[in-house]
Amino acid sequence: MYEFDAFLNTINDQKQKEKLNTLLHWIDEQFPNLSRVVKWNQPMYTDHGTFILGFSVSKNHISVTPEKAGMEHFHDKIAQKGFVQSMMLFQIQNNQDIPFDLLKEMIEYNLAEKAETTSFWR
Repeated sequence: MYEFDAFLNTINDQKQKEKLNTLLHWIDEQFPNLSRVVKWNQPMYTDHGTFILGFSVSKNHISVTPEKAGMEHFHDKIAQKGFVQSMMLFQIQNNQDIPFDLLKEMIEYNLAEKAETTSFWR
């Protein structure tokens, strides 16, 4: 059983469920060494016990959380791609494409920046 199946099965909107499933499987393929966990009812990826990237689902979007430092670092790129953002997350609206290039950069950034981190959060 896939680690995120139980979470995915809580999503009622089939298109949104498929979109998140595509995103999660893409991360699994691109970054096979990341650990998959569900904490606080959110699917997330960790590396050596430290948070790398997480997701949550709302009616109209999927939220991506790379932590505040990641949001600050990628603020302009997120804005250029037209995503709604706050201090801690950005939203992929149901009608927007998944920004695979941006997600790859975010994951690589967090892996490098948190290589020596021994806590879950920064």
